[in-house]
Amino acid sequence: MRYLYILLLLLIVSCKPKFTAQEIIDKSIESSKLSYVGNTKISFNFRENYYKATRNNGAFELVRIIKNDSIKIKDILSNDSFKRFVNDSLVKLTEKDKNRYSNSVNSVHYFSVLPFGLNDKAVQKKLLEPVTIKGKEYYKVRVTFTEEGGGEDFEDVFIYWFAKDDFQLDYLAYKYHTNGGGVRFRDAKEEKIVKGIRFVDYNNYKPLDKEIDFYTIDKLYEEGKLKKISEIVLEDIQVDTF
Repeated sequence: MRYLYILLLLLIVSCKPKFTAQEIIDKSIESSKLSYVGNTKISFNFRENYYKATRNNGAFELVRIIKNDSIKIKDILSNDSFKRFVNDSLVKLTEKDKNRYSNSVNSVHYFSVLPFGLNDKAVQKKLLEPVTIKGKEYYKVRVTFTEEGGGEDFEDVFIYWFAKDDFQLDYLAYKYHTNGGGVRFRDAKEEKIVKGIRFVDYNNYKPLDKEIDFYTIDKLYEEGKLKKISEIVLEDIQVDTF
């Protein structure tokens, strides 16, 4: 009878659903109601700047407005162009500055609605070994980008941790190469539900030692070997759907 019980237990364990990286991301997007983002207007304030994203069936316009005394800078990134206006006058930019400013604008909008965006054509996903963080089980997914369509930072590597119980994104980390390179790790500070869509504020960390194994950064986090350097907080979030 004992052996029959063990056999039955092993059968139950083996029948547990095994998800692919793609399925995990899809379930996370659905559980956070981010599938609606593709047809919305979303605005928020971040670090004293105003951001607005209009997405409609693949077309997008990402805006950032910076106000400094009497100067107003408006950056507009769309599917096929980047434009900067200073006090409503279009500014002529070098390609280097266009790339720099557009990457800056895109980065804030990209992080604001994660994991939406992880199904872009340039995204490559790989499921890593699951882990436990603070007693909770997580799927661990690595994301890289193809050179074509992956932008100037296509060599960056991201890791996302999705809770096994509800597929919510609670942690993320990335290894970047611009400005000398570095590593960042974020944990969910607070979630905000606006029009049913889940937005998340994060604590932002960097490792105490630059020479680390990026893929073990979750262990370093649990061991207290990361230093908090900032907070990622979205304020006055507004959502309108088409």
